[in-house]
Amino acid sequence: MADAVTFYTNPMSRGQIVRWMLEEVGVPYEQHLLDYGTTMKDDAYRAINPMGKVPAIVHDGRVVTECAAICAYLAEAFPDAGLTPAPTARADYFRWLFFTAGPVEQAITMTHFGLEPDEQQQQMVGFGTLTAALDALETAVAGKAFVAGDHFTAADVYVGSQIDWGLQFGTIPPRPAFEAYIAPFRERPAYQRAKAIDNALIADMQAAGTTSA
Repeated sequence: MADAVTFYTNPMSRGQIVRWMLEEVGVPYEQHLLDYGTTMKDDAYRAINPMGKVPAIVHDGRVVTECAAICAYLAEAFPDAGLTPAPTARADYFRWLFFTAGPVEQAITMTHFGLEPDEQQQQMVGFGTLTAALDALETAVAGKAFVAGDHFTAADVYVGSQIDWGLQFGTIPPRPAFEAYIAPFRERPAYQRAKAIDNALIADMQAAGTTSA
């Protein structure tokens, strides 16, 4: 089918973000589960993503990697899903989509690995500090249902996924604004379908005594 998407993932990865987006889009997709130590690093997959990382998609012969880029691409490729913002909301859409993919994720990763920039280094790194990045992110969601305009968009999939994951694993503190923003998204049918698929795959992997597909 012309609209079909090939989706490369592992359920214990950021591929969960893209699966949620695919379920929101509602188009057919072919799933390829990859193992971290073998199939994700072999020549066949490196021809798709030279980094040997998931997720990735192929649509109409075109490869897209990086979760934020995939979310934005799918919203544009399948406009009938209504996941792009109105023109007047595109500034917030791109701003918060890529702020979360850049400074917020960098800050979370650095903190997770016990790396905290000193005062001089804070002037050089894009996020400054984790607290500064989260304070900025909070302004995007506090008192708002969506980060861009008056309806749910691809930016909410990505920003929502990062907040959801962070709250679940303790890498983002449970600020009321974050809790209020993500709570309705957890009730979305596409979110629940995506979680059910990945949770079942994880359970199968655990039952088999492995942490890879």
